[in-house]
Amino acid sequence: MDFAAARRKMVDNQVRPNGVTDLRLVDALLAVPREHYVPAGKTAMAYMDGDLAVASVTHGRPDRCLLKPMVLARMIQALDLAETDRVLDIACGTGYSTAVLARLAAQVTGLEETAALAESAGRLLASAGVANATAVSGPLEAGWPGSAPYDAILINGTVDSVPKAMLAQLAEGGRLVAVIGSKAPGEVVLYRSVNREASGVPVFDASAPVLPAFSKPPVFVF
Repeated sequence: MDFAAARRKMVDNQVRPNGVTDLRLVDALLAVPREHYVPAGKTAMAYMDGDLAVASVTHGRPDRCLLKPMVLARMIQALDLAETDRVLDIACGTGYSTAVLARLAAQVTGLEETAALAESAGRLLASAGVANATAVSGPLEAGWPGSAPYDAILINGTVDSVPKAMLAQLAEGGRLVAVIGSKAPGEVVLYRSVNREASGVPVFDASAPVLPAFSKPPVFVF
């Protein structure tokens, strides 16, 4: 399979027609080999127009997915990244989104729930020569305060809401983007921190795999 041609088709047919105009982002999507972050048996589907399951997460939770290329691209574009930015990539899976972000920002931290998945992402990033990114493990909903503050945070999936403790990890003027909502499609919401207060605005409608770590506890009604 000609993966370079498949990357070009992904960008030309899925990404650019859906309002992705950031040329730095387009170049990053053309440069990062998506197939490198996909299990060997699924490389032929690496550039499919949809979410692609790439890893299993423990505790009975759903498989981790690479987000649909168009959705991921528009979410990253909404962050309006600068070359000097420090970024937290939550639910980074096998590290594909981390690798794309690393081409746009100064430093990226990819966060996963399990040590095994974080280590796998770290190995894939290292073998691809991505020198300005690391992968760490911990509760997704807690973020990674040890390296805060961040200029941007990307959440790779749908959440009920964004924890205040995570928004507090944004630097002044920092941005966070996530898919919000329990019903499909959800809304991609862009949060911005100003004077230590973060507020969000809807950017576009999208569907993405649910991240159970962010689910609200059930409310019992008597």
